[in-house]
Amino acid sequence: MVGLVKFDSKGLVPAIIQDAKSKEVLTLCYMNREALEKTLREGKVYVYRRSKARLMLKGQTSGCTQKVKSAAIDCEGNSVLFKVAQKRAACHEGYFSCYFRELDRSGKLKIKEKKIFNPKEVYKA
Repeated sequence: MVGLVKFDSKGLVPAIIQDAKSKEVLTLCYMNREALEKTLREGKVYVYRRSKARLMLKGQTSGCTQKVKSAAIDCEGNSVLFKVAQKRAACHEGYFSCYFRELDRSGKLKIKEKKIFNPKEVYKA
C-alpha cells in the first residue's frame, strides 16, 4: 500500500482518522513515510507533527490512543483513511472528535459535544 501513496513535496500525505464504530471523523493529520509504515506495521496511529517536525504516536502524552481496524487510500493515492478504535478521546482539547464545533450558515460556532477530559489535567507543564 505504501508504494501507491503519493506524498507531497514535503514528504507528507493527509490521513483521515475515523472511528470504526460510530463512523465519526475524529481528525485529519499528516503522515510521512515512516509514520505510515509504522502505523501499518504496529496497528497504532503515528503522525508527523509538522509544528515540531517529528514523528509521534497519537495519544503518546494523553493516553488516548488509536488502534487501527482498517486502512485505505483514495483513488489517486493522495490521502489515506484509517478506521480506528479510539481510546477515550481524539482531540487534545478533551473532546471525542477534533470536529466538536459546528459551523452554522451565518458563520457562528456551536459546541456540539461534551468534553471527555480536562486537558489541563492531562497535559501538565
